[in-house]
Amino acid sequence: MRKKILLLGSGELGKEFVIALQRYGQYVIAVDSYEGAPGMQVAHEFEVINMLDGAELDRLVAKHKPDLVIPEIEAIRTERFYDYEKQGLQVVPSAKAANFTMNRKAIRDLAAKNLGLKTANYRYATSAEELKAVVAEVGIPCVVKPLMSSSGKGQSSIKSEDEILKAWEYAVSGSRGDLVEVIVEEFIPFESEITLLTVTQKNGPTLFCPPIGHRQERGDYMESWQPATLSEIALKTAQDMADKVTEALTGQGIWGVEFFISGDTVWFSELSPRPHDTGMVTLIGSQNFSEFELHARAVLGLPILEITLERVAASAVVLASGTNANQPIISGLEEASKFPQTDFRVFGKPNTRPYRRMAVGLAYDDLNGSTDSVRKVAKLVADSIQINEK
Repeated sequence: MRKKILLLGSGELGKEFVIALQRYGQYVIAVDSYEGAPGMQVAHEFEVINMLDGAELDRLVAKHKPDLVIPEIEAIRTERFYDYEKQGLQVVPSAKAANFTMNRKAIRDLAAKNLGLKTANYRYATSAEELKAVVAEVGIPCVVKPLMSSSGKGQSSIKSEDEILKAWEYAVSGSRGDLVEVIVEEFIPFESEITLLTVTQKNGPTLFCPPIGHRQERGDYMESWQPATLSEIALKTAQDMADKVTEALTGQGIWGVEFFISGDTVWFSELSPRPHDTGMVTLIGSQNFSEFELHARAVLGLPILEITLERVAASAVVLASGTNANQPIISGLEEASKFPQTDFRVFGKPNTRPYRRMAVGLAYDDLNGSTDSVRKVAKLVADSIQINEK
């Protein structure tokens, strides 16, 4: 088996995915909007295009004649995927899944209205004036997110009416693509947030990874740990929800399904049809397969018999400071290497911008260990690494 794979989006998650695919003998063309993206550094070939340009996507598909088209980001003209499937190409997880999940409106309406999953009360707005009106309906405090974005970009909380205009402007600035619309959600008094990595297979059962807890700032993940602590009732509820929504979207691969948890109560939050940033914790062997290996196996149709928890583990991100710079210098790796039962990954991004994720610190312990302890160590590793911007 040697498939030609067109990977649309080549960030740090794409890089690890390319490595997993190559270890299974596959051929990868990495695509992104700029040269030198992390995934391009380990792929067989690369292309630089604007993926919101449908004609450019069509050109790459015609040029490379891939067996699989795999999206890794949101800003893609995903409606073209339906035509690719008609041409006999495998879109991962499916054209339907890619179209629904690249837009928060489609996936939220599917979950809440079609499948009846418990979600936060929500509304949509296409202007600052409309945002003011729907905030009055949803209530303050509330959360505002662009319909199309990733890694928390453009997401903010409104705690008073004075913050509405600022939230609108921030959401529009953080939106990907050409869609100018936001979702407004009531604030849920949750106790924790989890990611339930869910694997759908071609000829096998849907499998669930042990739940991953995570903490966010500015809507972006700062640290994650596995396993997250939650009740058996909450875990089963989350698994049932994840099973329903992935089955409705169809296709094979790994999905990052996010939930809010309070006791036994579970709210569906979001879903990504690909490896999830909080799942980088699996890079240090917390499971028998990392999320990237699971995704590679699933999309290639290789059977996954089971997913087992092997270690308690945690991840903590390393961010750029508040400047834009080219060719940053990474230092502190020697210091970061001095902690036992740890590792780190430097993503190799060619430039920085405020709060851009540049590396991740990782820590683990045996199954009798404490997630609180490994979280502290992962943070020490991450804090040892410096991003020196010229």
